[in-house]
Amino acid sequence: MGFHREHLYRRLVEQALEEDLGVAGDVTSRLLFGEHQREGVALILSREPGVLAGSRLAEMTFQMVDPAVQVEFQWEDGDEFPAGAVIARIQGSVASLLEAERTALNFLGRLSGIATLTRRYVQALEGTGAVLLDTRKTTPGWRWVEKEAVRVGGAANHRFGLFDGILIKDNHIRWAGGIAEALKRARLRAPHGMKVEIEVTNLKELQEALDYGADIVLLDNFDLEDLREALERIPPDVRVEVSGGVTLENIRQIALLGVHYISVGALTHSARWINFSMEAEA
Repeated sequence: MGFHREHLYRRLVEQALEEDLGVAGDVTSRLLFGEHQREGVALILSREPGVLAGSRLAEMTFQMVDPAVQVEFQWEDGDEFPAGAVIARIQGSVASLLEAERTALNFLGRLSGIATLTRRYVQALEGTGAVLLDTRKTTPGWRWVEKEAVRVGGAANHRFGLFDGILIKDNHIRWAGGIAEALKRARLRAPHGMKVEIEVTNLKELQEALDYGADIVLLDNFDLEDLREALERIPPDVRVEVSGGVTLENIRQIALLGVHYISVGALTHSARWINFSMEAEA
């Protein structure tokens, strides 16, 4: 797993650097410092509080630009830091530091934003027993690292992709000919041990899903009244996931009804970046 992760990191960093540096590289820094090979020290600072994520990607960015650059993080992924914190100290060729700066900060800002928002949702659920999950609403090509940031924030991952979990959704149901037929096909062909989950949007669909043997039901955009009634109908051996319309303001109220999982797409698609900067030491 460690090797696989490093390989994915390297591929992502290579693509990001290629996008920023192109063929010519940082023409401004090369014109100013390329011939002088000046050494410098810089600090990565937080402009606001947050939860750190993406430190390995940022470190790899500097070292792929120049293996001689030294990167020392003062905080670890998952740590909560205050505004004004020194996140890392970096030393090396000034031209190299400047070439890597924006790409490294982009990784930190995006992933720390996800971890920070996730931590707020996790704190709202404290003591309820409900598990917070992410979704597949991720930046194309970034899913691995964005879902990792969700874990850093304290939540769990839903299925990674279409290959590692059965989730029958509205279009599956329409094209299969209904809930009953979709569940029959899935249960007949499901790999051993893989649970069958189905999305339902009202109490009638829920009852049909229960009648035809769903292992997990996803209650999509249920209001609190219907959610209470749904939970009264669902037997103890069926797991319950809630999704749709979940916010920081209502998630605890939903969880206290007794659901097992709450999935929130906003963890990845709506997380605001954390503001970091790199400042040269005089």
